Amino acid sequence: MEKIEFRVLIKYYFLRRKTILEIKEMLDKYCGNSAPSISMVKKWFIEFRCDCTSTSDAKRLGRLKQVLMPEIVDKIHGTILDDRKMKVREVAEAVFISTERVHNILHEYLDMKKLYAQWMQRLLTLDHKRSRVTISRVFSDIQLQFERVFTLFCNR
Repeated sequence: MEKIEFRVLIKYYFLRRKTILEIKEMLDKYCGNSAPSISMVKKWFIEFRCDCTSTSDAKRLGRLKQVLMPEIVDKIHGTILDDRKMKVREVAEAVFISTERVHNILHEYLDMKKLYAQWMQRLLTLDHKRSRVTISRVFSDIQLQFERVFTLFCNR
């Protein structure tokens, strides 16, 4: 039997003016080992005595995910962009949230990963790719010019 069915039976016996021990005996007789414990029967008996007529669990709101507010995500992103070598623990201390939440935000929302001890975007945008190619060409040209100057200087 399901929990809800046991609660319905407990409520039925409660409405028939049975005691806690009588309810427990009847549940044990008909349900055997799957019957709820005496403490559970007592809990629901008290609930029904206090005019709680529902046999289902009360709705719970759960913990609010205040960490995922856009301001905090932006603050984490800004912190990482300022110093890409920051550790998750350092970011968590700066933003005052848990390291697990920072890790989740970095990977799931900001789509970043740690690469060569630096936080990098997982997928580069077209602008990022173009700027990297441009920078690579500039450095390549500088390196070629340096090698020419170096060979001229060494050949003297």
